[in-house]
Amino acid sequence: MSSFERLPGFAGDALEGFRAFRAVADTLLAGGAPLRAARPPPPALLDVAHAGAASQIDDAETAAAFFVAHFELRPLGRGFLTGYYEPWVEGALAPSARFTAPLLARPADLTTLTPYPVRAEIEAAGRDPVVWLEDAVEVFLIQVQGSARVRLRDGSWRRLIYDGRNGRPYTSIGRLLIEAGEIAEAQMSLARLKEWLRADTERGRALMRRNESFIYFRLGDDAGDGPIGGAGRPLTPLRSLAVDRTLWSYGLPFYPVGTLPWRDDRPEPFARMMIAEDTGSAIVGPARADLFFGGGAAAGVRAGSIRHEAEMFVLWPRGAA
Repeated sequence: MSSFERLPGFAGDALEGFRAFRAVADTLLAGGAPLRAARPPPPALLDVAHAGAASQIDDAETAAAFFVAHFELRPLGRGFLTGYYEPWVEGALAPSARFTAPLLARPADLTTLTPYPVRAEIEAAGRDPVVWLEDAVEVFLIQVQGSARVRLRDGSWRRLIYDGRNGRPYTSIGRLLIEAGEIAEAQMSLARLKEWLRADTERGRALMRRNESFIYFRLGDDAGDGPIGGAGRPLTPLRSLAVDRTLWSYGLPFYPVGTLPWRDDRPEPFARMMIAEDTGSAIVGPARADLFFGGGAAAGVRAGSIRHEAEMFVLWPRGAA
């Protein structure tokens, strides 16, 4: 199995990895516009997508042989992993005593050519709410995650879908708190961050505004099993990966190898094939990646605990430059 032998668990994971790649291959071949543009797929990756779409593979050995035949394993060195998820929240289409924090729709004058106002200015203007949530912390965290599922007052569910950003740089407020000595790095988690932000509303708002990046959303149907990623298709828990879209194409398989608390609080080996299907403002660099954990509170706990180094590998299409 040549260089692929160095990947822990590759042979046993290959079938599920192939199924994940096969699903993304259909999107690549359809040729539709992605939700967030990335580097165009190299022609060799489209060739592999065609081969995958034409293959009937239902066993691990054949799946492993498919990847060995069509890809080269390229090490990216020591990388850094974080986790993200789809928040599930309560909301309303109109403000009330309970729902006071607006999540905003993309303004008509937003373009990709000139930076839009910073977070504080946008919040002060409060133009075009698409849905109202319970507090500004939920709004902020949904912007960081890039998607959400919201239950409205009538009990129906809708999805909040990424619809653009203001072009300002992303700043990790968790990192700011660590550097300021407010929260120890070993204790930083999504729950701890929420607690700090809500302990003092004005102090929390001031910190959130230090992240000038602002994300806009549109309200979509509650369709599919997961939120829509940058590639334009629903994400799959622990198979979909967010990568730097200025460096990588959607549809590329990656293989992170590390020790993470990915199933519970205990760190354990993590090694599996994941497919580049998403991106994010904080995901910068060839070996920087964000693991999608799914939706809901439990997924949020696991995603919020991931801040770990890992060895990163990309499966590069044979023959691609």
